[in-house]
Amino acid sequence: MKHKIYMKVFLVSITAVFFIACGGSKDTTKLFDIQLEGQKKQFQKNDKIGISIQNKENFTISKVEYVIDGKVLPVTDGKITFNIEKLGNKVLIAKIDYDDTSVDITKKIKVLAEKPPKIYTYDIVNTFPHDQTSFTQGLEFSNDTLYEGTGRKGQSVLRKIDFKTGNVLQNVDLDNSVFGEGITVINDKVLQLTWQSGIGYVYDQSDLNKVETFSYGKSKEGWGLCNDGQKIFKSDGTEKIWILDPTNFTEIDFIETVTNKSIFNKANELEYVDGKIYANVWQKESMMIIDATSGAIEGVINFGGLKKKVTQHPQLDVLNGVAYHPTRKTFFVTGKNWDKLFEVNIIKK
Repeated sequence: MKHKIYMKVFLVSITAVFFIACGGSKDTTKLFDIQLEGQKKQFQKNDKIGISIQNKENFTISKVEYVIDGKVLPVTDGKITFNIEKLGNKVLIAKIDYDDTSVDITKKIKVLAEKPPKIYTYDIVNTFPHDQTSFTQGLEFSNDTLYEGTGRKGQSVLRKIDFKTGNVLQNVDLDNSVFGEGITVINDKVLQLTWQSGIGYVYDQSDLNKVETFSYGKSKEGWGLCNDGQKIFKSDGTEKIWILDPTNFTEIDFIETVTNKSIFNKANELEYVDGKIYANVWQKESMMIIDATSGAIEGVINFGGLKKKVTQHPQLDVLNGVAYHPTRKTFFVTGKNWDKLFEVNIIKK
């Protein structure tokens, strides 16, 4: 019996020594720490910040590389420059070679826009009639035809409109169980989101026959849609604007909307024009101008006073709906249950 006890103790001791010798008792990621100047965790694009590695057990470090989004950030005079393409919540990785081995350690940071948004206002060019019963969620031109998607369960539709008269050229009712959201037109198809049902609809542009559906990925809701001809952009009520593959509508990437002060999460209806995403700010009489590559909010358009120019009634709701007319080079905006559609120029305040 005593012999068995001694053998058991011996085996446990040998196992423990072996485990320690192999480094199993230590989490190597905790042997080092990334030290940023001023202990800051929030920066602006192109900030130059002092950086170093805290070497907790004085290992011999042969090489360190700092990486964000797969891009190596060179160190010059002990500083790195946050010259990165996409802004927002980031993971800074230090790839450390030491004592004939290597380890990756990380630090969560935020990289915000370099400059504050510019302020813009609007000038009304024309006013056109708009269906007062439309709870507008999406608006987009294809040639001279205006496409509109509306919301609310039991009232959601997709339609083609003669924008000059307000006449509905074609109308498709959505199932009563879904709440329609944003739309976009790409590759002879019209895409329409639903709010919380997790699915989008794809229609043939010529006759608005539904040809397929698609499911959301990591995004939980559907808000706004737009496209640049190559990629589809989708807002979901968070700080993220998702990038969708135009062939199968899967989420392949995202950008995050940021100012020079904070990460912002109010992008609603979307429109793409010349590298910028114009986004209604949810529940506000304003619109953001977002760089479609970086996510930087470069401008804010104040649409204050526009709502007062429509017929006032109990169902009147917020500004929502933006479409760009490429031939006229003007924007068209309206709101939920507004009886007017406004053609406007955006001007710097």
